[in-house]
Amino acid sequence: MKGKDLLSVADLTADDIGGLLDHAQEMMGTRGRQLEGKTVALLFEKPSLRTRVSFEVAARHLGGDSLFLSPAEVGLGTREPASHVARVFSRYVDGLVVRTFAQGTLEELAQHASIPVINGLSNQEHPCQALADLLTIQQKRRKLAGLTLAFVGDANNVARSLLLASAKVGVNFHLATPSAYAMDEDTVSQARSAAATSGSRLLFTRDAREAVTGADVVYTDVWTSMGQEAESVQRRKDFSAYQVDAGLLSAAPDAMLMHPLPAHPGEEVAPDILEGPQSVIFDQAENRLHLQKAVLARLMKGNLSRE
Repeated sequence: MKGKDLLSVADLTADDIGGLLDHAQEMMGTRGRQLEGKTVALLFEKPSLRTRVSFEVAARHLGGDSLFLSPAEVGLGTREPASHVARVFSRYVDGLVVRTFAQGTLEELAQHASIPVINGLSNQEHPCQALADLLTIQQKRRKLAGLTLAFVGDANNVARSLLLASAKVGVNFHLATPSAYAMDEDTVSQARSAAATSGSRLLFTRDAREAVTGADVVYTDVWTSMGQEAESVQRRKDFSAYQVDAGLLSAAPDAMLMHPLPAHPGEEVAPDILEGPQSVIFDQAENRLHLQKAVLARLMKGNLSRE
């Protein structure tokens, strides 16, 4: 683990990830006092359901307190520079979860904060979502290495974190997306480097069926993320061949279907599939809580690695 923060999956080793998943599994259904006397602040520039609630409940389950601040209350980069916000928070609270439009904002906060800063979502990554997804897969399949995860749709922040995490722990990762929305080369390079060590096989294709065939996990996400609303009409056209429906899922009959939610049924996923027997979307949502508990407990101790 690099430093005190969790900003990117790239900062984690395979051992860090394994330790977090083991710890999260152990903490399911339990409560503790690891955060007794501590307060976690949630600074969100974007709306949230799962991220906010799971972090707030996680803090309470560990005996701590949480404090939520909306964009209007802080005005990051407008009313006050991120460097000042970081230093003020460092004197008030013990940890900071940030949901922001720009990865650079996270990095600036972490640079100037003396407390742990956790990425609750940025334009570049969603590490806690990806780690909770791996926890879900591990619970369902009893292993990670050697499994195949096929992501169909936009190469967005969730896809980026899943690619990096999969490559580190030996999960084969297939990405099917239109060429105009392909994964950036820097992330692909990082993933290939990690895969060379873990044995993960990576596939990047425009063909959704090629990506999905024989997969253990089929994963999709919204075609238009927050902040991209002006592109929604064009994106629906560009991704029209990438809907996960019964026909596509037939290429992976034993796969489980994953989606981070919220979903747009009828766009990236057919409604009957989203609610069908292969779907594990609510297990994913629950595991955000357990993973967040592990992240908070370990970061407050200054250690994300295995104990």
